[in-house]
Amino acid sequence: MSGAQQDLRLARAALSRLFEPSDTVGLALVSLVGPRNALRIARRETGVGVDVHRRLGESLDVPHGGRRPLEDGLERWAPRLRDLAPERDLATLDRLGGRLVVPESADWPAALDDLQQAAPLCLWVRGRHEMPPSARLAALVGSRDSTAYGSFVTADLASGLATRGYTVVSGGAYGIDAQAHRAALATTGGGDHAATIAILACGIDRYYPVGNEDLLRAIADQGVLVSEVPPGSSPTRWRFLQRNRLIAALSAVMVVVEARWRSGALNTAHHAAGLGRPVGAVPGSVQSANSAGCHRLLRDGTAVCVTDAADVVELAGPLGAEPLGDRARADAAPVLDHDGLTIPDLLLLDGLPVRAPTTVDRLSVVAGLSTREVISGLARLELAGLAVRAGGGWCRRRP
Repeated sequence: MSGAQQDLRLARAALSRLFEPSDTVGLALVSLVGPRNALRIARRETGVGVDVHRRLGESLDVPHGGRRPLEDGLERWAPRLRDLAPERDLATLDRLGGRLVVPESADWPAALDDLQQAAPLCLWVRGRHEMPPSARLAALVGSRDSTAYGSFVTADLASGLATRGYTVVSGGAYGIDAQAHRAALATTGGGDHAATIAILACGIDRYYPVGNEDLLRAIADQGVLVSEVPPGSSPTRWRFLQRNRLIAALSAVMVVVEARWRSGALNTAHHAAGLGRPVGAVPGSVQSANSAGCHRLLRDGTAVCVTDAADVVELAGPLGAEPLGDRARADAAPVLDHDGLTIPDLLLLDGLPVRAPTTVDRLSVVAGLSTREVISGLARLELAGLAVRAGGGWCRRRP
């Protein structure tokens, strides 16, 4: 790496700690004078000409004669100047086996350029896999307090997308995010491409939320962790909101699986729609508050209805399409025992032993269903040829 390239990396690394994500003044300054000169100006190592002030004001649409935006920016950045140590941050990145991806490098995701002046200064990336092309990235997002229905649908979508060669993108949070990552890892973990990508609102050396530490470690090993803020950075509400634009921009298609009326997932959906990315939403019960946000997206036309992975691939359009239509592949796929079953009946089927029969009471414990639900479910499974009475109890009918 040449000296000029290293200086450029150091400048972008320093600015990513100095500026908050989507700092309009800072990003506009970088766009006008470049990252190295922007850092010198932020450190007050060089004067700022009248022309730079004028052009910066014009790019930010500041009324003529008003306070110069750069003055506000310099005041805002000053307290962080003494903490700038880009060499230290890059050394930490090296210890983690990570890499800094900058717009000037060949592996920069071109899809982020659609963010224009809101594009990140750089990406701090951790993982042994390269980031796949954006045409093969599908985002699944939703509520942190997901229901059993939302978790089931997320796992089905993520595994279906993974088997079609897509990498699942999400935010590493509890609920829908975590389920999407887990299902993708379970389907393609250990393969020759990234199973899943987690876009973080904190440094890639921090496993947040703490309850997902094991999951995030697995993603670092079998997928990719990405952040626009340097190692050691804490998650904040602003960084979470700004992280959403990266999920939207990087992906060829975005799906909201489950979301409340004011869920942060809707913010991601609106980012995606504003960037021209196709948006899907999974319908739920009209009585479920966890699906109210999805229904809102469907009603206002931001999203279209999706129910399975084939719908998502179709929504992704030509960039993600494969020669053989996914609908045709789905129609040709063998019918499985669990196809068409409701979630309670699926839980009951999973709880049925193949050999030694079990009792209704035991099935109630294993499946987490009431006695009444077990009895009615067994009747349906028996009619479907999936369950059989044996030895005073019940077991699964062998193929």
